[in-house]
Amino acid sequence: MNNKQFLTELSGKCQMSADQAAEKVQTLMEVLEKIWQDGDSVSLSGFGVLEVKKKNERVSVNPTTGVRMLVPPKLVLTYKPSTILKDKLK
Repeated sequence: MNNKQFLTELSGKCQMSADQAAEKVQTLMEVLEKIWQDGDSVSLSGFGVLEVKKKNERVSVNPTTGVRMLVPPKLVLTYKPSTILKDKLK
């Protein structure tokens, strides 16, 4: 499902125009970005937990050349689904 299909589905379920649905989704994304920039996690009951975790620096080896290089630490977004969602998907 692409973004346009998602917005069409959401606007139909919420009885609003596609433009209004797009605005609501954009606002949601802005709020989530702010929360994650502050280092907090978001827990949505029945859906799961979204949080930013720090991956430590590590040494990587290029398999072709054998050159070792240091990969710097970075922040990654992780998702852990709730048990309710896992049960629904089985």
